[in-house]
Amino acid sequence: MPKELLKQLLAENPSQLYALFADTMPADLADALASLSDEELLQLLPHISPDMLAVVVQEFDEAQAKRLLSLVSTELALEIIGAMSPDDAVDMLNWLPDDLSERIMNAMPVDSPLHDLISYEEESSGSIMTTEFLTVRPEWTVDKALQVIRTEAEHAETIYYTYVIDRRGRLVGVLSLRDLVLAHPNTQVSSIMRSNPVRVTDDEDQEQVAALFRRYDLVALPVVDEHGVLKGIVTSDDIIDVVDEEATEDIQRMAAMQPSDTPYLSTPILKLASQRFGWLLILMVSATFTGQIMRRYEEMLAQVVFLAVFIPMLMDTGGNAGSQSSTLVIRGLALGDIKVKDWWRVIAREFSVSSLVGVALAVVNFARIILIEKYPADVALVVSLTLVVTIILAKIVGGILPILAQLVNIDPAIMAGPLITTIVDALALIAYFSIAGAVLGVY
Repeated sequence: MPKELLKQLLAENPSQLYALFADTMPADLADALASLSDEELLQLLPHISPDMLAVVVQEFDEAQAKRLLSLVSTELALEIIGAMSPDDAVDMLNWLPDDLSERIMNAMPVDSPLHDLISYEEESSGSIMTTEFLTVRPEWTVDKALQVIRTEAEHAETIYYTYVIDRRGRLVGVLSLRDLVLAHPNTQVSSIMRSNPVRVTDDEDQEQVAALFRRYDLVALPVVDEHGVLKGIVTSDDIIDVVDEEATEDIQRMAAMQPSDTPYLSTPILKLASQRFGWLLILMVSATFTGQIMRRYEEMLAQVVFLAVFIPMLMDTGGNAGSQSSTLVIRGLALGDIKVKDWWRVIAREFSVSSLVGVALAVVNFARIILIEKYPADVALVVSLTLVVTIILAKIVGGILPILAQLVNIDPAIMAGPLITTIVDALALIAYFSIAGAVLGVY
């Protein structure tokens, strides 16, 4: 939707705005509103219903949502938040500045489910669940269950699954819409429900919730408390957001940056700099070890100056080899394909792979140094042997460090890219100078 069209209708024929908004996809409308200035946005808001605003605001990024809700009155902000599904409303409240979020929560009815939902830890199953779901009792007939579903379906997040609870609200089973439609009207719910459905507690990490969705191909997942009482459900649309968020965090950590939810173009320059400075400082300081190793062997370099020519190639190859292994292992850990107990299998596989790759590259490198670089065979032998050792060390380090991180409850993505490269650089130099000393007879 062009920004100019909005301005034209607002100035000449505001009554047509309702029809225009009704025929516009929320994502397109969100893009159009995001391009308006604060003054233009304030002029337009009276022509958009709170329900429509609720749908549009959910398409905004964090910065745009803050901007819009900060412009409107607390009463309108409360209407917008109230028109959202509970899980989306909680996300929005967590985005807002504390003072604005507190004002909205204080104006909210005391029986609102948001009071409970916002108390859950961020990135827990409780924080992403919705309380709008369908429930029936096991002793009801299918006919009665369908009557209740018809009455309550309008306010449910999904109608594809109905949850069966006992008198205490504890989850005892689940029914699909197909189960209900195909069953005889007089059949009892307890006879067609699936007992002991896959469930998750309300304090489970959202990554584990996503893993259950992936494992069992779920559309929705019930969330229970420690007593088995059904508190809410997590739906597939929320899991898509979780997967996107977790993948973004992993990519940023693997690039040695502090994770951020704010879109790149909306993030202030100082914040972007602060996200990067810390890890770069750590990596810069850690590179001191590499310098110390070089200084220790400076007499050897003075005797055989051409050894320095091959250092960048060895360090780059080692860093790349380590990154390959760490990326595969981190992804395997995230998908649940690799467990901490599999560490020895990872080492064995990486040793086998690195030996094959290392020897193949060493043969090519040996020929390259002799035929193209025109160095003696003993020099080519030193560099090629070091290449094999470096690749083996790099791939084992790259494979085992993420598992060690998982073991001590650190995000494995931290053990990737630049950090592994720094470690492998030091190991490669030690191997290089040790092999050169043994083969060339220089110390």
